[in-house]
Amino acid sequence: MTSRTDQTFPASAPSTAPRARDDRRWRTVDIVVASALAVAFGVVFWAWGQLWTNTSAAFAGFPPAQGFMYGVWLLPGVLGALVIRKPGAALYTELVAAIVSALLGTAWGLSVVAYGLVEGAAPELVFAFLAYGSWRLSTSVVAGAAAGASAALLDILFYYPKWSGRWQLTYTGLLTLSSAVIAGLGAWLLVRALARTGVLAPFPSGRDQATV
Repeated sequence: MTSRTDQTFPASAPSTAPRARDDRRWRTVDIVVASALAVAFGVVFWAWGQLWTNTSAAFAGFPPAQGFMYGVWLLPGVLGALVIRKPGAALYTELVAAIVSALLGTAWGLSVVAYGLVEGAAPELVFAFLAYGSWRLSTSVVAGAAAGASAALLDILFYYPKWSGRWQLTYTGLLTLSSAVIAGLGAWLLVRALARTGVLAPFPSGRDQATV
């Protein structure tokens, strides 16, 4: 008969909790790459703002139609999340891009920073809802659409409250579609293209695409 001290028990499996926490902790390379993307798109934002302003007259007959151009402003948030794959990446990349564009000078002043905060938070919530575990095309498109819907809501609230309901719905639809295609599909395709060059090798996004 054996005593309790003689009994052997199977070793417990090692906990994966510390590894999971480490996987979500930002590394230096994450900060550097997200910041580089944000700065690059901040310059794009500034240039796109000039184009938006200069082409507004072409949409004078039906201003809501210009919403199809909007998606470029929502691209860095989705792209940052797909590349970095860490909590906060969408919010950080979109917000810093907005700050850079504000520093360069825009027709909308510092309000673009508030826009960047909301437009980064919207796709961030989509990725967070899926526990930062889905990076498929469908998720990217939904995240892009969410960013577009948030931008449309802000625009209608602050710039176009006197538009008719039909104009507001048309603008919201075009803007959301533009963001789903340009920010959602566009970011997903851009990650695949970047992965093929090897520049995303330090990231799971690059290694995943390399095996496709």
